[in-house]
Formats: sequence, structure tokens, C-alpha cells
Amino acid sequence: METSAGIQASLQGRYASALFDLASENGTVTAVETDLETLSAALSESDDLAATITNPQLTRAEQGAAVGAVAKKLKLSDLTTNFLGVLAGNRRLSKLPEMIAAFKTIAANQRGEVSANVTSAHPLSDDQIKTLKDKLTARVGRTVMLTTDTDAVLLGGLVVTIGSERIDASIRTRLNSLSQAMKA
Repeated sequence: METSAGIQASLQGRYASALFDLASENGTVTAVETDLETLSAALSESDDLAATITNPQLTRAEQGAAVGAVAKKLKLSDLTTNFLGVLAGNRRLSKLPEMIAAFKTIAANQRGEVSANVTSAHPLSDDQIKTLKDKLTARVGRTVMLTTDTDAVLLGGLVVTIGSERIDASIRTRLNSLSQAMKA
């Protein structure tokens, strides 16, 4: 498996890599990825769950029981449930959101995909998203998975982030550049 050194060097990256390797051996990468997406949604929707995984006052056993109950309720696979138990036992549940992100990155790299985030002043139509995805795929030579955000501060245009590369074509940036040029 080939992943970036930055992911493998981090604590969350090592756990995510280990989970990916186990899922690959079992042929359950897609199932685990779906489990992690479900878990990520649950973490963002439930303040109690987010507090449970970060609460240092809870014992390992209490955290393990809590995430075990959540895993059962969400009908997560055995591998994902066991992974959560290991995290609870090692007091690493607080890093779960970062581990989920690292797993997604590893899985996307394995499939030859790259993630891109597009921020626009107004929501993009489905046709605009498809056109942008096609152009970015042609530019980077890999399948691009887009996530979109809106930020009215941009005024107009787009800010596209692909990995560490950022393409800023927003009106806000153009106005700031013009303002700086007029000061000189």
C-alpha cells in the first residue's frame, strides 16, 4: 500500500493504515469506509457522542462500552466495532475524527482518486459541479471527488483546494490584490 509519508507518520495515520490493511485483507474496505462515514455523521450530529470520545474522566471500559453500544445501534461491521474497542482500550478515541479522515484519504489514494474542496459564494448547480469536476479531473489526471461549501464573504468566484494546492479565483481576492496594487 502506498500512502503519503505524512499520513503514515501521524498517530491517526498509523491507526488508519492498520485498519485499511485489515480491511483490505478481509475484502471489506468499502464496508469499513461506509461504517466510518456513518460514524462520522453520528459524531457531528450528537454532541453527547462527541463528548464521550473526548472525555478524559471516563474510564477505558466506560468509553469502550459506550462506543460498543453506538456501534451496535449503527449496525457497524465487526472489524469497525473491534477497531473502536482497540481505540477505547488505548485511550485514542479522541483522535477518531482524524483517523476517519486519514482512512478516507488512504482509500481514495488506493482507488486513484483525489479529493477537492470547492468553496463558492453561492451554491453551485449540478451542471456547474459536473463541469468543474470534469475540468479538475483533466487537470490532475486522476478522478476528483468534490465537496462543496459556500461562503458569502467570497462575493463571487471560487476557491478550489486539491491537496496542498489552492486555486483562488474569488472576487474578494481580486479586490484585495487591486487594493494592494493601488497602495504601491
